[in-house]
Amino acid sequence: MQTARRVNLFLRRQVWPHTLAGGVPRAVVRSAENVMKTPRPPGPRSLIPGSALRAMQRQPIRFLTSLARDYGDVSHFSYGPQHLYFLNHPDLIRDVLVTKSGSFMKGRALQRAKLLLGEGLLTSEGELHRRQRRLAQPAFHRDRIQQYAAVMIDRAAATSASWTDGQSLDIHHEMMRLTLSIVARTLFGADVEADAEEIGAALTEALEVFPLLISPFASILQKLPLPRVKRLERALATLDRTIYRIIEERRVSSEDRGDLLSMFLLAQDEEGGGGMSDRQLRDEVMTLFLAGHETTANALAWTWCLLSMHPGVEREMHRELDSVVEDRDPVPADYPGLPYTEMVIAESMRLFPPAWIIGRLAIEDVTIGDWTIPRGAIAIVSQAVMHRDGRFWPDPDRFDPLRFTAEAKAVRPRFAYFPFGAGPRVCIGEGFAWAEGVLVLATLARKWRVRVRGEVEPLPLITLRPRGGMPAIVTGRQNGTP
Repeated sequence: MQTARRVNLFLRRQVWPHTLAGGVPRAVVRSAENVMKTPRPPGPRSLIPGSALRAMQRQPIRFLTSLARDYGDVSHFSYGPQHLYFLNHPDLIRDVLVTKSGSFMKGRALQRAKLLLGEGLLTSEGELHRRQRRLAQPAFHRDRIQQYAAVMIDRAAATSASWTDGQSLDIHHEMMRLTLSIVARTLFGADVEADAEEIGAALTEALEVFPLLISPFASILQKLPLPRVKRLERALATLDRTIYRIIEERRVSSEDRGDLLSMFLLAQDEEGGGGMSDRQLRDEVMTLFLAGHETTANALAWTWCLLSMHPGVEREMHRELDSVVEDRDPVPADYPGLPYTEMVIAESMRLFPPAWIIGRLAIEDVTIGDWTIPRGAIAIVSQAVMHRDGRFWPDPDRFDPLRFTAEAKAVRPRFAYFPFGAGPRVCIGEGFAWAEGVLVLATLARKWRVRVRGEVEPLPLITLRPRGGMPAIVTGRQNGTP
């Protein structure tokens, strides 16, 4: 009992005041003594304090995979006073993200991400999130995506024209640069192209420092004059300065350029809430830069890596491209005629999901499967683990795009695959991302082969990047060549 009181005191004074920053209601806090009384599923136990935390920080995907292997569909671990429940079955994932989503809110990582993203669609909660989603939804209408598709193809064609036969390059860096260019064009318009490199560098800097933000001692570390903290502050200042300047220029001009920022500036809440403030615009722009730039670039980079390792799949994709687009660049209307190319990307996101983990904070006691997750605990689901679960994916480590034929999908549980999340918080830009991935890949692969050199190791940060980049050689191909 005395131990529980000491843990509870630590929780109240040291951990929760920082964890709750950024809009988490303090009502979710439940005393450690009561949480400890709640029956818990099996999981790793150690006499060494912080061992689970260190394992999760060092090799998180391997750690979560071992939990699923050793303890089943529901497991529990903790670090300090924080209790975490790992759920690894499609039915349980559905409950957390869809059917019982009202019992959860965003977890610690995304609450801490508000330092970078503010109250954007990825981090906001409750009525604010519902209002922002209503305002943003028209920007992702199918007709708008058709307009953006032309920009996607144009930017990919420019990248294609910049490559030379036999050139050595970092294909991950190339995809980052390309997707940033696409987001800059579709979000801001062509007049900010000169700022794209600066914005991309600042975003990369902020993401590399992100692990610091989610450490248990983040609030203390942020106050210290550490080099990483100073880099983060400089990156945020650069992003804010650029974005606020653009917002001001566009408000003055009142011009509808047909891009996402125009949609946000013109949007009005049908329920009488008015339009977006400059701060809300900044937060949504920052969120879309991260989601539309970082995640799609990673998906494309891993796709090139897998095609490099599987020339038979690459030949099949080339046959489809040669049949549909022939000797021209794709056009938006080609997208429905490229189902195999889309399946290639889908299978790539199965093996290397750009968003590899989702955390949800329980705001009330909630029953998931046979277990009660107590208020204040965190439920974790992981695309990186579920997407390779042999119960739903035979020979799970094999790269096989035919897993995504209509027939194959019909016999698989819906939530065995969820690269864009699910439920009321499903990624609003999913349609945009699919169109971008397919059309960019088609535009580049029509003319080029990419051969990745050496071993590439995944680096699970806020997204699943390749550690140290992805060195590659590009070689040209002619239409109809194998």
